[in-house]
Formats: sequence, structure tokens, C-alpha cells
Amino acid sequence: MSYIQFLGAAGTVTGSKHLIHIGQQPAGGAPGPGSGFQLLVDCGLFQGPKEWRLKNWTDLPVPARQIHAVILTHAHLDHCGWIPRLYKEGFQGPIYATPATVDLCGIILPDSGYLQEEDAAYHNKQKSSKHTPALPLYTMEEAQQSLARFRAVPFGESVQLSPELSFRFVRAAHILGSAMAEITLSTNGSRRLLLFTGDIGRVRNSTLAPGKVVHSGPTEGESPDVLVMESTYGNRHHPQEDVMPELAALINAAVQRGGTIVVPAFAVERTQKFLFLLKELMDQKQIPRIPVHADSPMGIHAVEIFLKHSEEFSPEAKDLIARHGSPLKWPGFHFASTTEESKRINQSHFPSVIVSSSGMCEGGRIQHHLIQRLPDPRNLILFIGYQAVATRGRLIKEGAREVKLFGEMVPVRAQVAALEQFSDHADVDELLEWLGTFHKTPQSTHIVHGEPDSAEALRQAIIKDLEWNVDVAQYMQKDELQ
Repeated sequence: MSYIQFLGAAGTVTGSKHLIHIGQQPAGGAPGPGSGFQLLVDCGLFQGPKEWRLKNWTDLPVPARQIHAVILTHAHLDHCGWIPRLYKEGFQGPIYATPATVDLCGIILPDSGYLQEEDAAYHNKQKSSKHTPALPLYTMEEAQQSLARFRAVPFGESVQLSPELSFRFVRAAHILGSAMAEITLSTNGSRRLLLFTGDIGRVRNSTLAPGKVVHSGPTEGESPDVLVMESTYGNRHHPQEDVMPELAALINAAVQRGGTIVVPAFAVERTQKFLFLLKELMDQKQIPRIPVHADSPMGIHAVEIFLKHSEEFSPEAKDLIARHGSPLKWPGFHFASTTEESKRINQSHFPSVIVSSSGMCEGGRIQHHLIQRLPDPRNLILFIGYQAVATRGRLIKEGAREVKLFGEMVPVRAQVAALEQFSDHADVDELLEWLGTFHKTPQSTHIVHGEPDSAEALRQAIIKDLEWNVDVAQYMQKDELQ
């Protein structure tokens, strides 16, 4: 029997993992001739509620050594961050990704391992973990070892995985290197096309999606028989107003109070885009030239990769880079690579901007900046990215009076603001607009990668507008491929 099984991002917005099983189930041990073929589309970390985060520590229902290959849509941790754990558990197959995604994972995954080791060491020092000793999910070394399994595949190039399976990448326009996976399944004389969207980028132009790097809009005119699509913003409409005046007003108000602006941001692309917008505002004299700190161990490498892949840039992004050059050379912009450099940022009590990961405040150095800055009402905590349910970012954004950081309850007295225009996810109108370009109606559409309300709202919108056969995938659900 051939089937799709949803091992993550089903019932939640993180942990994307979709298993495609073709043919006979292996009896045990490594996959071999006659055992069928098992493919994983994405291999992400669960984030947010504890019930989901604990699943990062459990094995997949299929042993890692029995998975033949992984197709990776893009380099966000909720899509790629479990790869080192899969490798640690015995996976030895290839991991296919676009060239930019391969480059980004080369810094993201070792950094993830490093931060997990750092957090475990901190918990052990503070005795703030229920586990003795606290252990990382995987180490920096294990993450680096997993990188040997990556294979770069350009957009549009077909790869034959097995006699029955082939795939190619098409543009998703979400972040640098992001792709959808078009998978062709040929069995019993019939041919079926499966489309896994990963995360779908903004359909509209960069005026409404400020700082957008990649070409506007995902690939149109698809014809899948089976569609597996994300629903992160399936119940939301992005603001239509220009974000720059509001961003300038928030920064100026915080500076006038003598406060610091703390920006939790995904370390790759979102941080770089935000730095360019700050540079624009400073050059236009809409905000003062205060110090800007990009606090991430991978910061310098991320900028270099960002500038390397100009083939994906929008005209607006190319113009920004042509005018301003590399952020690494801008006066007043600082990149903290070491722990010591990060600590020195918090020794300053003058107004500044601190951009640090993780974007949902679930790990990394942003936690230390929040401990220092949350209790002071002069400061501003500014969210420019999606905050999943039960993450610290979501709690702060929704008005929590205190949050737990390293076992300590920290009061929230700083101003909190969010700018939704920075989202790299298509909203419900943009998703419907993209689906409307399809050349035919899919036989089945499975909605994943969304909170339950968002996924159900998108399902109803698709049924109402397009009259398609749509379901919301559930965790561990299997759907037979006829």
C-alpha cells in the first residue's frame, strides 16, 4: 500500500514532516531491494506547546534508517531543524534542497545545535531543568555531520528518486531558497502529481510586504492531483498600510524615553531585511542613528549567504543592496558572534536596537535580552514575525504580565508592539488567489502547518470559493495514494 502520513505540522503550525511510503513495508533494518520506498518531505522541529515540543524527543513511527531520502522545502527550523536528530537516529540517505537552502542550513543547523548545547549548559549551571543533567536534542557536531547528506538541486531540475518517484522544485517565494516540491508518482501504469507547498510566500508586491527579498508570488498554474498546503495565515488578512511610518514612530518613541528596541527575529533573511529597512530610515533621517546590534552566532555568515544569492532578489531588494552594500560594513551596525560580544550588548544602557533570535523567543540569545529589557517600561519589544501558540513570543505579544525565562518569572513592563506587514506567509486572500491559478482541481487537498482555527478557516474558504475536496490533516493520519 502507498500512502502519505502526516508526522508533524498537523494540528499545529510547527514540526513539518510528511512521510510518503511507496510499496511494501520494510520488515526491519536498513531499506533494501523490495522494501518499497520511504520519503520524508521536510524534517522540522516542533515549537510552542510542551505537548508538541516533547515530540522532538520521540522517534518517528518509521525508523530513521528505513527512510531513503528527505526533500527539504526551506531553511526554517520548523521545517529543517530535526534533520540532525534524524541523522543521529541512523538516517543515511540524501537530503535534497535548493542551493540557497543548502547554504542556509550550513549555518542554521550547527547554530541550532550550538544553542541547544548552550541552553543545556545554562540549565545545568542554574539547576533550572527537571532533567539531570539537561541534554541537548543534538549537538553542534552532530548537526555539522548531518550536512554531508545534503544535495543541492536547482529549481526546475528533475531528480529520479526511485523507479516510481521523481521530483522537482518550483518557487514558493517565502524566503531565500524556499521551494515547493512537485513529486511525480508512477505506479501501475498511472501517473499522479503531488504538490507539497512548504510555506507559501506573499502573492502581492513588496510595497505591501516590506523588505521582501524573493520575487513576488509563488509559481502559478499548478496541476496537482494531491495538494498538501500550509495554512499559517489561513484566517487572517495582512494590513495594507505602509509599515515604514509606523516603524519609525515606534522607534522614535522608545528612543525619546531612553529605551532600547528589542526585535526577536529569525536569524536568516528576516534579520537581514530588517537591517536594510533600518538603514533606509536612518539615511532618510526618519529615525536617529543609534547603534544596531545583530546578536547571532551565525550573523556574519547569514549576511554573506544573503548577498550571494542575488538571483532570487526582487528589483527592490537589488536596489537596496546596490545603494547600501553589505551590512557588515555599515557604521554603527554591529554583529555579535561570540558569547562575550553578546554579553557586552546588555552592559549598554543607551538607546539601541537589538535584533536577535529565536524569532519566537523559544531559545537562543533573545532570552537573555528579554530578561534584561522586559522589566523596564522605557524599552520596546517589537515583533516582526509569526508567533506560534504557547511560545514566549506569543505570550508576550498577547499581553502576559510575566513570562518564565530560565526558570525565573520575569515581569513584562516594556511596551510591546507587532507589525504584521513583515510576514513572509501569504494570507487567506493571497492563498485563494494563488489556488485560483491552478489548471485543474486537485482530487484531494490536505491542509497542514496551521493552528486549528487557521486551518479550519482556510478549509471553509476553499470550499466556499472553489468547491474543492479539502480536509485538515491530523497528527499521524494516513491517506492512501490510489
